[in-house]
Amino acid sequence: MATATIKITGSKRVTGFSERINTVTELMKLRITTFVTLTTIFGFICYAGKITMDIIAPAIGILLLSSGSAVINHYQERFTDALMKRTHNRPIPSGKISAGNALALALILVLSGSAVLFIGSGLAALCIGLLNLFWYNGIYTPLKRKSALAIIPGSLVGALPPMVGWAAAGGSILDPQILILGFFFFIWQIPHFWLLLLIFGKDYEQAGFPTLTQIFSMRQLSRITFIWIASTFAASTLLPMFGLVKNYIIYSGIIAAGIWLLWNALRLLKPANENMWFRLAFREINIFAILVVLLLSIEKLFI
Repeated sequence: MATATIKITGSKRVTGFSERINTVTELMKLRITTFVTLTTIFGFICYAGKITMDIIAPAIGILLLSSGSAVINHYQERFTDALMKRTHNRPIPSGKISAGNALALALILVLSGSAVLFIGSGLAALCIGLLNLFWYNGIYTPLKRKSALAIIPGSLVGALPPMVGWAAAGGSILDPQILILGFFFFIWQIPHFWLLLLIFGKDYEQAGFPTLTQIFSMRQLSRITFIWIASTFAASTLLPMFGLVKNYIIYSGIIAAGIWLLWNALRLLKPANENMWFRLAFREINIFAILVVLLLSIEKLFI
């Protein structure tokens, strides 16, 4: 860890206002936390069937809470981030912000997000949000240092944000509809994480993380990845059975998107260019999830 320590203590002081904002937004992983917020809003819409002022509290609350979780993750992985080419310029290892200040920012975000969720959305929404933070920072992050297969239990973090929105709208988290919706996002999250580990496998090895290539050959990994992608499509076909999709056109749209996903995923079964195929599959599995969210939201709001 000596190299990591040198990089972290190397100072790149941030003085300008815009630079400070960029540092904070990078710590908050805004692209990821924005998607978490969108799936929370989606969960609200799936139960309420409309957009009301009550949607503001869970959206802001989960954005703050998930941003705090992201900053904690930066703090937890500051030493391994310093060892990887992809992450060594992140705010803490590059010296743009001290580890202590990052932790203070995380505390502010978590406390403010918790307060907004509790006051605006109730205890159930808060408990699910805090469970998500605990699972990501307390279970998945330490576990991935021990096992490359930590992505499977870690994928629970994809299932919980829609439940926050559902609970905030007044729904029961034991309702079969939100359970099957959570299951879809759980299954989707596995190839999402899985493909990231494959794309940046060399970086993870350099930082001392266990990697999937230490367990499986590249051909095996390609086939397993295809199975996870096919499972994501299969999970989406279960949504109508629980009453989440009732319109034939919407259901046909989901099926069409799934066929597109599977057709493109077939390239993973070819014996060459695995890394390029993994990158394309990562993009496409995320597009598919966005399409499912969009189509279901259209049905709930306009049909």
